[in-house]
Amino acid sequence: MNVQRVAIPYSPRPLQRELHKTMRRFNVIVAHRRFGKTVLTLNHLLKAALTCELERPRFAYITPFRTQAKTVAWDYLKHYADPVPGRQYNEAELRCDLPNGGRVTLFGADNADALRGQYFDGVVLDEFAQMSPRVWSEVVRPALADRKGWAIFIGTPMGENQFFDVYEAAKQAGGEWFAAMYKASETGLIDAGELADARRVMTKPQYAQEFECSFAAAILGAVYGDEIERAVNEKRICSVPWERSVEVHVSFDLGMADTTTMWWWQEVGREIRVLESYENNGVGLDHYAQIIKDRPYSYGKFFLPHDVEVRELGTGKSRAETLRALGIRPNVMPRTSPEDRINALRMSFDRMWFDEEKCADGIKALRQYRYEYDDKRRAFRPRPLHDWASHYADAAGLMAEALTVARPRKAMPKRDTTWVV
Repeated sequence: MNVQRVAIPYSPRPLQRELHKTMRRFNVIVAHRRFGKTVLTLNHLLKAALTCELERPRFAYITPFRTQAKTVAWDYLKHYADPVPGRQYNEAELRCDLPNGGRVTLFGADNADALRGQYFDGVVLDEFAQMSPRVWSEVVRPALADRKGWAIFIGTPMGENQFFDVYEAAKQAGGEWFAAMYKASETGLIDAGELADARRVMTKPQYAQEFECSFAAAILGAVYGDEIERAVNEKRICSVPWERSVEVHVSFDLGMADTTTMWWWQEVGREIRVLESYENNGVGLDHYAQIIKDRPYSYGKFFLPHDVEVRELGTGKSRAETLRALGIRPNVMPRTSPEDRINALRMSFDRMWFDEEKCADGIKALRQYRYEYDDKRRAFRPRPLHDWASHYADAAGLMAEALTVARPRKAMPKRDTTWVV
């Protein structure tokens, strides 16, 4: 392939230049604010798209929200691609088409279905901590398989969630995996005076997270941060046994974009044993009914939010009617606010035991569920951010609200603590 040499207006810093040379197929880069992660990875994508020798090269830059991709990366992409003769931009699709047939497209993880059915030769996942873990495992990773594409995870820590997991895994894996961490106190990219001023106006956890790349720092605005910390300290996130003689209940959230979330739980004495969590989208209610039936549990009640009774325009049926036809009899809960559900879950959290393995994604979501900080008002917004974590959080809140409905009228059996290690 004859490739015309093009001068892109990008002069990488020494650390960026080093990364361009040393990155492997799968890369996890944990870096402080203002390191230049976006510029680094967009130029990595652009060069790869211009030089890839495969037919119709396809590359993607993914942020938690599509609006975020447009705000953060679109102007940068056009700036660096402008000198390329014959390049074309599609503003509606946030896409840059290159003369060799290559393409760089910006996506939002909030609409993961837009990524399905595509192949990619290279992908950047920006702020992976704020995405559903399923975006990588179920959507992006399979899209890299047939052409052996590469991936770069970039971001700043937000607690020990999926970004922490992939960073730790990359450090251990070696081979095709590469991991690096860049702290502001070590890179020298931000002068000491600026860092000192930031340290004065930020809380210690904020500064540790944003500039020193601390995964241990509490997530800013975490709704259930204290509750989860107590659960960890009290070893209530562990291997939780299923009590066969006690009914298992299921709580649902029917979210936007056809996302449905479920928690399986039972009450044993004063314990609330949370056995499993599950989420999916793009499938019918028959899928969730089959997931429920495939479990070995003896079921009690199925708790669903009030909008399950709303009739759909296409079928004239409500989802409650569809579930009944599938053998799932819904208990429809009254309409409540996010604040009501948060309060209910906080009141019950200290009685909850979570299965560490089967509730892994749900626990990550509860850690991530947070109030968004309003920089102009210098205060948190009154309601939590609606993102991938809110589906799990709403279903967990519904579980807490359902306790008074699910609890049997007879006296509670004596608590069995023989299983606790």
